[in-house]
Amino acid sequence: MRDPPRRDGKIQVAHQEPLAQYSQSAAGGGGRFAAVVSISSLELSEEWQKLQDGAIGFARSELGKDIVRRDREEEFSREDWKKCADFGVLGMPVATEYGGLGLGITEVIAVMEGLGYGTSDQGLLFSINAHMWTSTMPISLYGTPEQKQRYLPRLSSGEWIAANAASEPEAGSDIFSMRTRAERRGDWYVLNGTKTFVTNAQVADLFVAYATLEPRLGSMGITAFLIERDTPGIVIGKRLEKMGLRTSPMAEVIFEDCAVPVLNRLGREGRGVAVFESSMEWERGCILANYLGLMRRQLERSIQYAQTRKQFGKTIGKFQSLANRIVNMKVRLDTCRPLVYKIGWLKERGQAAMLEAAVAKLYVSECLVANCQDAIQVFGGYGYMVDQQIERELRDATGSTLYSGTTEIQRNLIARCLGL
Repeated sequence: MRDPPRRDGKIQVAHQEPLAQYSQSAAGGGGRFAAVVSISSLELSEEWQKLQDGAIGFARSELGKDIVRRDREEEFSREDWKKCADFGVLGMPVATEYGGLGLGITEVIAVMEGLGYGTSDQGLLFSINAHMWTSTMPISLYGTPEQKQRYLPRLSSGEWIAANAASEPEAGSDIFSMRTRAERRGDWYVLNGTKTFVTNAQVADLFVAYATLEPRLGSMGITAFLIERDTPGIVIGKRLEKMGLRTSPMAEVIFEDCAVPVLNRLGREGRGVAVFESSMEWERGCILANYLGLMRRQLERSIQYAQTRKQFGKTIGKFQSLANRIVNMKVRLDTCRPLVYKIGWLKERGQAAMLEAAVAKLYVSECLVANCQDAIQVFGGYGYMVDQQIERELRDATGSTLYSGTTEIQRNLIARCLGL
């Protein structure tokens, strides 16, 4: 990934053009499968490099204003959300017939990497990822034509924000133990139960929710539903205050005799686990793409600081123990990128990527936390200060070992895929 073109030290105005400009150009240059020239070198094609450069320029210019205050006050920026929608971010994986750009997963990864490099508002990007992968994509993959026509254009344009309601107070990683019930009553399902850790809950217009028709059926009883915000029986519960990603809102969601029409069932009865696992495969593969950009930005900042900061008569980069930290940051970044892009490489060829997504989620999240810790050590006491924003990056990174399946869950998935 290279920097966007500059002139006189300033980013050129290419970032003001929406993503559609770049995607149309790239499609003419070979289509989605030409996004990565080589999976081993991860060299983006020239046209898709322009796409990523445009995302970097856009993020640098438009996103993350007043981030220190907004992080402190846990303020979600609806203005930045709309900017991202207008730029084309929210509709990247959505088919053009429903108002999206129709990009493949590799291109989306490239764009998200660019956004992560260009903005320090990882909370916003976390909300975008939750919106796209656990809400928009399930509708794209499992929705009826009527559901796609009703919801996808609104989700792509940013008019609506989506949230995923799956985790429960007693059923987080163990989704099979969910207690939220859905009772079929003629042409309706009536839901009762409590969901927690719902990203975007306070601002969501649409919920992709999961409930069981019969707990004794285990996974075969779980069913997915599309529930609009104004549906009677939805209660937005306690706001959840987080250690990091504080510009991304989160709360409990309670269903109290919430009546959902059968037409809003997503997929078949008892197929909710398939919907959920499909969305997790996409999310685990893509949600850390923006952190690749963050890791690169951290590395560049650390190198620059080590080259200019002096102690004991020489720049601190000359101290081997500190230089080794920066070397480790470089090694982690370069080993993380192939893991993430390999998922796109496989998915665009119609291959399953459950094992690869779990490996990437496990490794990248742990490398991300380690890089943030090393960056703080490089900056010393200044790295611990709020105004340098490195301490916030560590707080944001810590959540990556928990969401979309904890580190322990990823190891369990990998072991299962290996036949253990």
